[in-house]
Amino acid sequence: MARIVFITGGSRSGKSQHAQQLAESLPGSRVFVATCPVLDDEMRERIHRHRAARRQSRWSTIEETIDLAGAIRRARRHRVVLVDCVTLWINNLLYEAGQRGATISEAQVAKLCRQVIAACREHPGIIIIVSNELGMGIVPDNALSRRYRDLVGRANQIFADASDDARFVVSGQIIALKGTVS
Repeated sequence: MARIVFITGGSRSGKSQHAQQLAESLPGSRVFVATCPVLDDEMRERIHRHRAARRQSRWSTIEETIDLAGAIRRARRHRVVLVDCVTLWINNLLYEAGQRGATISEAQVAKLCRQVIAACREHPGIIIIVSNELGMGIVPDNALSRRYRDLVGRANQIFADASDDARFVVSGQIIALKGTVS
């Protein structure tokens, strides 16, 4: 059964860097599960820089925007799995539902999160899950943004609760929420 490490924090807080350093400090093969779709040239360049930063440490990459549980199952041969990030995954789910003229509820997101956790528990190694903390700012001024914030908040609660180790990163500093920071 996998050890699950959940890392959250604000945008540009250092959470992804911390997650990558943690993953690279662990023995065994590593895979990066990327949830970010390529939306424009700036995002394409950002993804290129992230891949280059991992290349020298011999990372494999799985790109998956929707089926996160499936991606984790496909990563079974790797000892360390880094998922970056839940926030974009929720965005992708919300967008995909909208494309079908549907909405996605907190209950549906909770069910999908539990499926991801089940896939994590089947994994023989360590799963590191990264997400943004969105609930510390002002209340968004429109319904879609509030729904998005609420869905990410629900997902973060579920992943933090299921994790063996939860960390909050602010200004590059790591605060242990659950478990130990090593």
